[in-house]
Amino acid sequence: FCKLSRFIYFTVIIFNDQTAKSRKRVFPVHHNQEPDPVFEAYSYCNTPNHTEQAWEGHSPVDYKLLSVHVMIRHGDRYPLYAIPKTRRPSIDCTLSASRQPSHPLLTSFINHMGQGARGHWEAQLGSISRLPNHSVCEMGELTQTGVVQHLRNGQLLQRAYKHHSLLPSDWSPRQVWMETTGKSRTLQSGMAFLYGFLPDFDWTKVTVRHQWSTLFCGSACECPARSKYLEEEQRRQYRLRVADSNLERTYINMARTLGVLTRQLRAANPIDSLLCHLCHGLSFPCVSSGDGGTGGCLTMAQFAVIRQQQLDDEVDRRRFGAYRKYAILAMYPYLNRTANKMERVARANEEGRQPRLGGEEVFTFSSGHDVTIAPLLSALGLEEAKFPRFAARIVFEMWKSPERSKSDRKDGEVFIRVLYNGEDVTFHTAFCHPSDHHTNQPLCPLKNFLTFVRKDIFSIVNATSYKEACYKLSG
Repeated sequence: FCKLSRFIYFTVIIFNDQTAKSRKRVFPVHHNQEPDPVFEAYSYCNTPNHTEQAWEGHSPVDYKLLSVHVMIRHGDRYPLYAIPKTRRPSIDCTLSASRQPSHPLLTSFINHMGQGARGHWEAQLGSISRLPNHSVCEMGELTQTGVVQHLRNGQLLQRAYKHHSLLPSDWSPRQVWMETTGKSRTLQSGMAFLYGFLPDFDWTKVTVRHQWSTLFCGSACECPARSKYLEEEQRRQYRLRVADSNLERTYINMARTLGVLTRQLRAANPIDSLLCHLCHGLSFPCVSSGDGGTGGCLTMAQFAVIRQQQLDDEVDRRRFGAYRKYAILAMYPYLNRTANKMERVARANEEGRQPRLGGEEVFTFSSGHDVTIAPLLSALGLEEAKFPRFAARIVFEMWKSPERSKSDRKDGEVFIRVLYNGEDVTFHTAFCHPSDHHTNQPLCPLKNFLTFVRKDIFSIVNATSYKEACYKLSG
């Protein structure tokens, strides 16, 4: 079903005059043809393989890595919705190293999670299973594929940073911060990632914190204007769907096959279940005739129509603009918290500072959902990025340039990099456009990010602060 020729990648190598260090950035080049919706769906599945490139940890020569902040989407999961009158996809949600996809760490991960009572869990998380454990998956449950995806993600970053001494083998509890929403799929994904990442996973040093909101907004979640922008966005989505006659015909035909009302099928969100079938190589569901239906199987052509509408929706969302305003207010608390953490670590690394006992919080890890990653990408200005696939990751790295001369005040500056699924997207962000990129400055100054989060971000909603943006009266 996929036409790989529709997507061509090329590599640009940028050289820094001072460091003679190359940095690769990979950009998709699209043909004039519309993206194949089925090919895009396979990309969304993110089936584990051994060819993924990850550019985390790449920096100019002699730069010091100060901290890393990671936000992930949970891995592959069982559907949240069932298609009426069809048999649910047959997937085993127990873990077995003898079943594919597997991972060299899977067996030890399973054993290690059995010792989880030794860890520190915030009360809301204590009763959640640390491993998927149903022979017939429950709705929304993490699959073995999802576990493997994040074991791989964690191990990729462990290898990327091990030469930078981000975390020593005897890391302290203060140096690692982990938080997750209260869903089993995010907690289990987070544990898989952390197990792959930590050089020595010591339960006695691990504290797992609970974030009640998928926006990770902590105590700053109250924002009436955010809800208003979200309502505008939802109305836009609805208008686009009802105007799509091809989509409506497809739903009518699918409902006729199943013998259900069209509105009942639409409410059951069939794309969620069909994506699960596609990602796991299962045939689309079939039903016998009778019960008011014509019988037969749901088809790849029907799947492609629904998936194409989702791709069209992403384009229309960017054009309309309400989602970006929602995203800024949704993710400001998380971005502001990240900026504050970065600033603290930067100050701790100033010359002459005495190290704090137990070290600084140099690794922050948050395990969320597509409704976390998508607004975060938009708030950063990365609106051209694809919708978050399973096990998507956004990584913020903070680097310090080398101290070459006491008299050169520009030495020792602090910089930031942003990566999405291993690709360096720093100079696509709203705070570091290509015009800011000079050959003697291969990274983005941290001050750009701090100014953006604390001031510039609010210009898009015609405000000067988060409080004003959330509560000011507008027409």
